[in-house]
Amino acid sequence: MTEKIYKNIDTACLRAGYEPGNGEANLPPITQSTTFTYESTDQVAELFNLNDPGFFYTRLGNPTVDALEQRVAALDGGVGAVATGSGQAANLLAIVNIAKAGEHIVALNNIYGGTFNLANKIIKDFGIDSTFVSVNNFDELEEAIKDNTKLIIGESLANPKADVLDIEKYAEIAHKHNIPLILDNTLATPALLRPIEHGCDIVTYSSSKYLDGHAAAMGGIIVDSGNFDWSRGDYEQLTKPDESYHGLVFTDHFGNSAYAARLRTVGLRDLGTIQSPVNAFLTLLGLDTLALRMERHSKNALEVAEFLENSDYVESVSYPFLKSSQSYDLANKYLKGGSGVLSFCIKGDRDSATRFIESLELIRLAVHVADARSLALHPASSTHRQLSDENLNEVGIFPNLIRLSIGIENSEDIIADIKQALEKACGDR
Repeated sequence: MTEKIYKNIDTACLRAGYEPGNGEANLPPITQSTTFTYESTDQVAELFNLNDPGFFYTRLGNPTVDALEQRVAALDGGVGAVATGSGQAANLLAIVNIAKAGEHIVALNNIYGGTFNLANKIIKDFGIDSTFVSVNNFDELEEAIKDNTKLIIGESLANPKADVLDIEKYAEIAHKHNIPLILDNTLATPALLRPIEHGCDIVTYSSSKYLDGHAAAMGGIIVDSGNFDWSRGDYEQLTKPDESYHGLVFTDHFGNSAYAARLRTVGLRDLGTIQSPVNAFLTLLGLDTLALRMERHSKNALEVAEFLENSDYVESVSYPFLKSSQSYDLANKYLKGGSGVLSFCIKGDRDSATRFIESLELIRLAVHVADARSLALHPASSTHRQLSDENLNEVGIFPNLIRLSIGIENSEDIIADIKQALEKACGDR
């Protein structure tokens, strides 16, 4: 993590992770190179033996990507971070870094559809079993944890229904069973919520979303809190000799950053899920304005949610800072703002939802979320299409549910567009 500690996150968004020297570039430069040159074989050997820090091949580390990693680690209050090629890659590595065939994980059933499929099918093909539990149902969580459970994974603020997780309670239960809590903080970002401060052990991001903020760069990030004691559980990947590094023990060699070190030196080395220097540079540019953008996203989204809640064409609205929301108390406990994502059920059926989306003029139909521009999507036929009808009903992804990602345009223009689209979709009812 960067040596300088910035008291306010607004400043850290601009300054953490990179400090130019005299006559150096004010922005972290794009180091568009796969390889780095050294003068002696001993130097390279020490790099490969993990005894010296440095860059020797971009698959394991790159100066531009390193600046991004350091900045996000600083924003979240972690001991280190590892950037990946996508948010899905981040969640995959976060799991397989400590779970292997014959072991088990617990996942929240309201996670993003791609992550649901990852936990429900892909890692099962790797031999890792999974159990899904309802959000904030702690009795169900306790019953799901087994002797071979290696982690609990969920989202701090869920996509698309914006349920808020009771992080402290989940952390308490996880730590009672000597397992870590891993949370995807993509929608909240560290500008609105720092999960590590509430007991979370590992934080993941799709940096393609709000961290970039402009739909320009694919990427993911994993942040290691450095707080979990891996010796308390059965985590032999970190606590026993690694033959591929001549018997090195990660917890002995790297101390409280052992998890992040193994992510890089084994996960990135062997699976190759790296982030490109150009994408890291674009994400760093996005981070400059993260705190400002999240404030505006949150303000606009609350205004839209309140408008929808009072519309005769709307059945229900999900947004954490609505006083009617089941998440309202938790939102006030954990969040500085509700972020820009909300969902609502239009009065009618799937066809009504389709007519609404196709009637929008300012808001764009796009398979994305957390953009500076407002976007709309029908989750049941897109982001959550991998789920069965039973799974969709369990997590409340109904045929008439619409997800809105509210941007930073003027809120009057956004609401006017929603109003006219609702009238076209439902005006004859």
